[in-house]
Amino acid sequence: MDGDAEQRRTGAAPADPAWLAATVGRAQRGDLIAMHDLLDAVTPYVRRLCGPIALQDAPDAIQETLIVVLRRLGDLRDPAALFGWIRVIAVREAVRIAKQSARSAPADLVDVPAPGDPALAVDVRDVLDRLSPEHRAVLMLRDLEGLDEQAAGEHLGVPTGTVRSRLFRARRSFRRAWHSEGGRR
Repeated sequence: MDGDAEQRRTGAAPADPAWLAATVGRAQRGDLIAMHDLLDAVTPYVRRLCGPIALQDAPDAIQETLIVVLRRLGDLRDPAALFGWIRVIAVREAVRIAKQSARSAPADLVDVPAPGDPALAVDVRDVLDRLSPEHRAVLMLRDLEGLDEQAAGEHLGVPTGTVRSRLFRARRSFRRAWHSEGGRR
């Protein structure tokens, strides 16, 4: 199996920038196979971005992101900027979907797993559930994607000072929710 076929099969992002640029170019010209290959390449990345922000609504956010990517692919001038361009769209769509959902906070946790326990990820997800979509987005961009405040602000469409403020509040809210279980966290 050649490298392109393997990438299509696994849905992994292509390691070859030339393949990516060629695929984007073909997709922009309306090649349906190239569009399919491009979606296969970017979907895991979109899933990773939307999940921590949209939580239980992540499938909707992923779908909306991919629709916007396909509709606006012609606007992308530099194929090398594809993943940054997608990041902006994914964060915006995930925040929008999460706000629309306006789900209530889940019930408090009763048992807290020990560090290293697989259930710990579930608890982290539960604490993230308690944060606003804006706070989840800023945490994801800074702490998972590693963006600085200025880049995060550009992605979120807010000033750097707002990013700093949201990040401070998000981290504080996360710590409070994490420690609220009778000091066991």
